[in-house]
Amino acid sequence: MVILSERLEEYLLKNNIQSPIEAITPDASTRGYFRFSTEHGSKVACVYPDDIKHAAHSYIDVTNVFLANDLPVARVYDFDEVLGVIVIEDLGDRILRTELDVKKVNRDRLIHDSIELIARIQASSTSAAEANSICSRLSFDVEKLMWELNFFKIHYFTTYKKEPLTTSTDAALNEEFMELSAELDSRATVLCHRDFHAANIMIDGEEKLRIIDHQDARMGSPAYDLVSLLLDRVTDLPSPEWLMHMQGHFHNERATIGLEALDREQFAHEFELQTVQRCLKAAGTFSFQASVRDKGYFIPYIRPMFQTVLSAANSLGRFPVIQSVLKNELS
Repeated sequence: MVILSERLEEYLLKNNIQSPIEAITPDASTRGYFRFSTEHGSKVACVYPDDIKHAAHSYIDVTNVFLANDLPVARVYDFDEVLGVIVIEDLGDRILRTELDVKKVNRDRLIHDSIELIARIQASSTSAAEANSICSRLSFDVEKLMWELNFFKIHYFTTYKKEPLTTSTDAALNEEFMELSAELDSRATVLCHRDFHAANIMIDGEEKLRIIDHQDARMGSPAYDLVSLLLDRVTDLPSPEWLMHMQGHFHNERATIGLEALDREQFAHEFELQTVQRCLKAAGTFSFQASVRDKGYFIPYIRPMFQTVLSAANSLGRFPVIQSVLKNELS
């Protein structure tokens, strides 16, 4: 972080800006975020490490797509390619996840408003393709989905638990992972944020929801972002009735903005499939963050992810190896 702040200081000097720098703690990011002031008000600088400066171009590309479709992301004011600094609109410090924990009375309304944003992201799929955006050329295909599932295997069993799977169990899991990935690959038809959970949604000074961390958007299942929003980082598993209610709201939001209706029974099945994949992926991320980046606050979310996957796999009546492995972990 020291190196990144020094790079921002170089940017400020280069642009004749005199301002103190306030570090803004990122969640699971490798980028550095800092707040500074100009004569036109507060700004936020996103500073990229040397080895991923190319990702800054993806951020700007996807931001342009989102802004063109009136999606509420931060405006970009400047980009210094040499220093790897992007200067963006300051959205404040209020994170939706905190609001959901504190203001439980408004919880469902805030989630409804977030689901509206998912529908609007999906509605921008055609525009992204017409712009030849990178997000329209990437998808949750078999390769990407398998990468995420293998990330879970490596970082939960080997990195976090330090108990690698046996060769036979590893091979059996791979077979089910491939089956799951192939089915989800065939459903990758809409633009997805890719990490649409409540820590990546801000509430600005006008009480409006704003989307952040959208640079990795890609084509995927219509259920992907909804699963992420409703099930990422839960400690108490939501009821099936509540999940169905939220799915119903999602269908209504899609209809409101003129998107083609999805078969509700097929979507419910797809939601369960995506739950298995996405929640295993999340468990891998939590394991990695806890063991490699020493962020132990992710650990309490691992077990609920396993319980959620088990519930979905049981509902589907499929993936016996995944179920057996997770039951063993939970026991």
